[in-house]
Amino acid sequence: VQLQASGGGLVQPGGSLRLSCAASGRTISGYSVSWFRQAPGKERMFVAAMHRNGPGIDYAASLKGRFTISRDNAKNTVYLQMNSLRPEDTAVYYCAAGPSVIRSNLQSRGAYAYWGQGTLVTVSS
Repeated sequence: VQLQASGGGLVQPGGSLRLSCAASGRTISGYSVSWFRQAPGKERMFVAAMHRNGPGIDYAASLKGRFTISRDNAKNTVYLQMNSLRPEDTAVYYCAAGPSVIRSNLQSRGAYAYWGQGTLVTVSS
């Protein structure tokens, strides 16, 4: 599976942005998918994930209510809707996918076999 993240850019505080992660090579419907982010000088952190089976969705506690993960299997694409953005949301955002991620491991970087290249989100006035 190849993943291509896009949609990043410069946005003012309080604004919104939607990131996309287009998959190719295989259909994404059989994979658990996730978003992570990495701010300058910090380690890559979990943002949101969606299990391959059923409605299982997980969010980083600090982001719940502002960020929404979704998928469109017909378009083989995963999305991350980000609202009420803050300067501390500035980071490179990565999408990831894995065929056999168990629900208790959705927040674990090591659970995902495939990663996109990242897209930069900058929140600044």
